[in-house]
Amino acid sequence: MSDVFNLLLLLGLVAIVAAWLKLSTARERAVLEARRQCEQHGLQLLDETVGLRALRLRRVDGLLRVERCYGFEVSIDGHDREPCRLWMLGNSLSGLSLPVIELQPHEAPANRTDNVVPLRPRKIDRLN
Repeated sequence: MSDVFNLLLLLGLVAIVAAWLKLSTARERAVLEARRQCEQHGLQLLDETVGLRALRLRRVDGLLRVERCYGFEVSIDGHDREPCRLWMLGNSLSGLSLPVIELQPHEAPANRTDNVVPLRPRKIDRLN
């Protein structure tokens, strides 16, 4: 009886290690995808990392698959932190949530001589 218990315990430990390794490689893929999306959208990935926020089942082509949600933070202008989410289905990106850039209204289009679009005021500036 002791041999069966030891075998089950060993199989359980192997399953835990295998799941941990699979989630670690999936997290590394999510970090690479977050970096790629930040570069593509002109954002700065803060802390150079993502964190697993949720797991859910999703039906794709009639099959149930596990979709992972990762949270990370970006900066729009270098002085703020905005939360973002990234959904991965297997090795591919299935969803992305990035912050919205609020533009300030223009005073008059005819008075503008440059092509710089002003960004929203920082939270620190609004408090003062």
